[in-house]
Amino acid sequence: MFDIESKNQDEITISTKKSTITFNIADAVIEAGLEIGKITGPGEFEIGEATIRGIPTESGKTIYDVEIGGVHVGIVGPIEEGLDDLGVSDILCTSSVRAVREIDPKLVVSMGNVDGMVSELKLTARTEKKLKVKSLDSLSATKEVVVLN
Repeated sequence: MFDIESKNQDEITISTKKSTITFNIADAVIEAGLEIGKITGPGEFEIGEATIRGIPTESGKTIYDVEIGGVHVGIVGPIEEGLDDLGVSDILCTSSVRAVREIDPKLVVSMGNVDGMVSELKLTARTEKKLKVKSLDSLSATKEVVVLN
């Protein structure tokens, strides 16, 4: 079980019982309160229960695949490249309609223009303070957009 929160459109925070991990897409930085400090750029990491894959894109940016308890969370923000390398995401944190169409997640966490995304994809949106994810089976059978604030 984990929570997903967002304080601004460039950051996603995933919290588990053992760790809190903040992904800043604009700066390609992971902050998890580690002794080594912040993690920058691509690579593979394990932080608490999370297995993280930072995937480099052609433009030098980084997108992330985070796996916790069998649930894959893709964190791409506005980036529309490297999506094939991301693979399957059950939850996709993005502001890109193209990314949603290519990845086809069960749940979309909006990181930007939610109105354009909802109308173009013909989906419903709901607003939450934080998204609580219990398991893969607990995700909605119908694709929807969640706005975190």
